[in-house]
Amino acid sequence: MSRLRIAMIWAVTVILFWPILWMVMTSFKPPGEYVSTSISILPHAPSLEHFRQIAADGILGKVMNSLIVTAGAAILSLLAGFPAAYALVRMRLPARLDKAFLVFVLLVKLAPPLVLAIPLYQVLRGVHLLDTLGGLILVYQVYTLPFAIWMLLGFVRDVAPSYEEAAVMDGAGLGYRLVTIVLPIMAPGIAATFILLTILAWNEFAYALLFIQTPSHFTLPTYIATLITEDETFWGRLMAIGLVASLPILTILAFFQRHLVTGLAGGLK
Repeated sequence: MSRLRIAMIWAVTVILFWPILWMVMTSFKPPGEYVSTSISILPHAPSLEHFRQIAADGILGKVMNSLIVTAGAAILSLLAGFPAAYALVRMRLPARLDKAFLVFVLLVKLAPPLVLAIPLYQVLRGVHLLDTLGGLILVYQVYTLPFAIWMLLGFVRDVAPSYEEAAVMDGAGLGYRLVTIVLPIMAPGIAATFILLTILAWNEFAYALLFIQTPSHFTLPTYIATLITEDETFWGRLMAIGLVASLPILTILAFFQRHLVTGLAGGLK
């Protein structure tokens, strides 16, 4: 590897990680430092004050709410998206109904959140799930389910039909084929889809803001919004909560990194 290439890699790495380093360092700075006219990346008097403040605000409860909603939305999308993707690939639907369905799903995904806000609000109120984490999990399907269907579609296509045809010759039913053949082959793709769904749901803000009013039910994005007011922006707490909010996703990515790379490589073939 040439020196120029190594230098370019280091330059890109520094550019990408500099904002992250700045966030981490600012979270440990007392207010007098990060509003100072002199710029310094390292805190002169490191402090845990911002972390104590967000702890007093109940940050652990907000993290738990986000984890519940994110995991629930991702799992529900996989449970609903896999059968849909399998049916679209394996079953012959009349009059190009499969393509029309995929276009409709894509349009729902691309629709601005406010377009669907009123009907979703009416539905949640009708089933008494307004201002609940369960209702938020259902609402997030507007984002996550279309994404799951489109992602899993490519992974199902990678499973050769000959495997299932051989199992059918041996008398295997649909459920047995899915559990013993299709799902094991698709495991890396399912893991990759789950990770991307987790990131998508973890960062969702619009619907969490619209459908959650009780502060104890706030997710991390809605809590972060409360730190930006007309009178002041609490930069120290914003940096501290940014660090806390990044850790779960970074942990998941580190744990499933191999599955993510393998799954995406298989889906792009």
